[in-house]
Formats: sequence, C-alpha cells, structure tokens
Amino acid sequence: MLITETHQDVSATAGESPSSMLTGPVARFARQIAGHGYIVAAPSSYHEFVGPEPLAYDGPGTDLGNELKIKKRLAAYDEDATLSVDVLLSLKTCNGKIGATGMCLGGHLAYRAALDQRIAATVCYFATDIHSHSLGEGLKDDSLERAGDIKGELVMIFGKKDNHVPPAGRDLIRQTLYEKGVVFSFYEVAWAQHAFIRDELSKGRYDPAISKICFEMLLELFERCLKLDLGARDGGEQKIENVC
Repeated sequence: MLITETHQDVSATAGESPSSMLTGPVARFARQIAGHGYIVAAPSSYHEFVGPEPLAYDGPGTDLGNELKIKKRLAAYDEDATLSVDVLLSLKTCNGKIGATGMCLGGHLAYRAALDQRIAATVCYFATDIHSHSLGEGLKDDSLERAGDIKGELVMIFGKKDNHVPPAGRDLIRQTLYEKGVVFSFYEVAWAQHAFIRDELSKGRYDPAISKICFEMLLELFERCLKLDLGARDGGEQKIENVC
C-alpha cells in the first residue's frame, strides 16, 4: 500500500512548534503501521521546548530527552494524546475506532492514552516509568492507580534484559493490571534489552527478528479491535471448562 504524509499544527495549552519532531525509528514505525491500512497520528512529545528537529540518539540527545521528560507536566502529555484522538476522529476516512502504540517514553504515553475510553486497543513497547510513578513534572504520575480506567484491550511488551524496567517493576505492572480487571496480554522476551525495536545501531540493542514477531502482535490486535466489526465485548465472565 502506498502512503502519504502530512503535518498538522494543533493548538495546545502548552504551545506548539511548527512541525512534528519524529526520530527516524519512530517515523519508520509509523509508516510501517500506515502501510497496513491505518491512519497514523504521531504527535511531537516536546513541542513546548524544542523545534521540529528530532533529538539525536547520542549522549547529549539522551540527556536532553530525560531532562524534558520530567520537565513537562503530566496534564500536557495527556492533552497531546486527547488532541491526537480528536484529530483522527475529525477525519472523514476514520472509522471511529482508535488504537495507540509507542516505545520507551512513548510506551508509557500510549498506556496513558488508553485511559481515554475512546481508545479500543493499545500496544506498549518497553514502557518506562510506569512502575516508578516518575513521568512528568514532580515525578508523581498516577498511571498505575488509574489502570482501571483502561477499557480497551492492552498489550505490554518488555525484554527480560531491560534494566530500565526491572523484574520487580514488570511484576508490579502485571499484578496491578490483574487487580484492576484490565483485559491485557503481557510478553517478556528472553534475550531482548530495552529499546530492542529501535532500528538504529547506536546502542547495539536492535533485534529485527523479535521486532517482527512483536509487530505481528500489534497487527493482530489492531486488526481484531480496529478493523473488524465484532461489536462491543459483552463484559461477562467467561467460564472455562476444566478439560484437556
């Protein structure tokens, strides 16, 4: 499928830059999803602070990203997601079913986007800071506490070698999702590190084979929840027979 790209400036409370700040891996990820028949909106996370040039995958770029991550207000992150959904739903070509996905910081932002009940399906790749409640200004996000607000289906993907979200942190996320009654799948890949789908080799973590498998998980969820018209889940408890 051939795809096209456009830019749309949207007024936000915190202000906006004249264009999207997308890194190469995120832009290619978005194009890959679009190539399967989806309209993809990729908001700029730090439009209040920097121009349209993406942050580099090097020491200074990483340091600046980590600085801005906790400088931005949590409400501003949420507003970006809300405005993105609004833009998609305003399009004549949108069928009204919205999904969310992201990697690293974007994984956490996709999770928070899922708190919007207009989101039907979400895939979070190695989402950072959920377990530590440390997203945004003040380092006191309420992402885990609000897990019960997620009404769509959720997929969480981590590498077992991810030292940004340690085993105890992953266990906390998984247990909280169980306790809050979220419909979710939780995958931990044996040899994958943090950011294993980022297809730039600056930090030596990219695993294309595992990335392909995880992308198929995304496509399965999005196809079932966003493309097919299966109707709403009935919400009832499924009784499983105890047979082999």
